[in-house]
Amino acid sequence: MATRRELLLAATGGWLIGRVRASDGAGTVVEVEPLAALPGKKPLIRRSFRPPNFETPLADLAAPLTDDGAFFVRYHLTVIPRIDPDGWRLQVSGASARRALTLSLAELRSGFEQVEVVAVNQCAGNRRGLFTPRVPGVQWGGGAMGNARWRGVRLREVLQRAGVAADALEVVFGGADAPVLPATPAFVKSLPVERALDESTLVAFEMNGRPLPHWNGAPARLVVPGWVGTYWMKHLTSIRIEPRAFDGFCSLIVSPVSGARLSRGAHAELAGKAWDGGAGIEGVEVSVDGGQSWRDATLQRDLGRFAWREFRFVLDTSRAVRLDVAVRARSRNGAKQPDRLTPNPSGYHDNIVQAVSLEIA
Repeated sequence: MATRRELLLAATGGWLIGRVRASDGAGTVVEVEPLAALPGKKPLIRRSFRPPNFETPLADLAAPLTDDGAFFVRYHLTVIPRIDPDGWRLQVSGASARRALTLSLAELRSGFEQVEVVAVNQCAGNRRGLFTPRVPGVQWGGGAMGNARWRGVRLREVLQRAGVAADALEVVFGGADAPVLPATPAFVKSLPVERALDESTLVAFEMNGRPLPHWNGAPARLVVPGWVGTYWMKHLTSIRIEPRAFDGFCSLIVSPVSGARLSRGAHAELAGKAWDGGAGIEGVEVSVDGGQSWRDATLQRDLGRFAWREFRFVLDTSRAVRLDVAVRARSRNGAKQPDRLTPNPSGYHDNIVQAVSLEIA
């Protein structure tokens, strides 16, 4: 039987984000959900205000890298302080740390090798709002995710500076965001020491070549490529090395929306993105007949095994017809995107093949 952590890992994976490009300019598709303003951000889909949970409009997921201003916002707690980067400090300690460290942002930048990774950050509850039957929680559509270039230092080098004792089991992370009521527990996450020491896990301070935005974890956050976003601790302030445990693939077509019309005879191209949990995308298949037959899409540039991979597929618009379009990914380790959802009471990890209906007329 899989453990809870194994289920989380297995469900981390590739989404497909598609749109149709038509040469005659027919049929512009727009978001039907109202957008809201959040200071410093582009208009986003508001799912809740306290705490702030804002979703990226699907049109803003079309680029290879998701713009900082459009990147989704996810918080569990309501009090989110604005932190002076010069006054920020990262405390590293714990029962399995050989020595305690206090690092400023300048010391973090200058004292360790800086590295970059392109990686997808996806909320574990992405597409929860599409679950049937309805489950409690933030009712996300498909935009609680984004792909960015993260720059920072390897977490393992920070941990090695503190010294990792032989009995170390987990590494626990805390952030600066806080609850309104003192009785509400802090939001704390942990990683197995093996994952914390993996070379891909970063303490990041830049996103797409700029300092981290406030709403995405400034001045420094954890980046755990291939794992769901709940482990990507924002506004990181503390790391504890402890000797005890602390108490896949997806698809989404963003445009055209289901029911959209395309002009007969026009050049139309399905374009999108796919990713998995870190093995890398080997291929993407498209069906236009409800899954009865599948054809390979053309993959675009590979930005790295933790990033999404763009694909394109030319649609046949020579005759008037209804198309039931579905897209599925497969990874280099042989895993394929499932067509059935494993029910769970929290609405996590909806990674099944998604389909939309198009009409050519």
